[in-house]
Amino acid sequence: MSVKKETPPPRPNPQEEAVLKAAKEIAVKFIETGRMSLAAFDEAFPQIYRAILNAVRKDKK
Repeated sequence: MSVKKETPPPRPNPQEEAVLKAAKEIAVKFIETGRMSLAAFDEAFPQIYRAILNAVRKDKK
């Protein structure tokens, strides 16, 4: 009987990883300064991420 090994999820490319880290840092700063509550994190994080990603994409053009 063989055991199937789970394959790890694919790693994001370096640009996506940098955007994700930046979005995380911004969200943490917003929470620390009281500008965003933990309850709003689920809604706010994707918006922060998209804003950074769009800025990076525009910068490449």
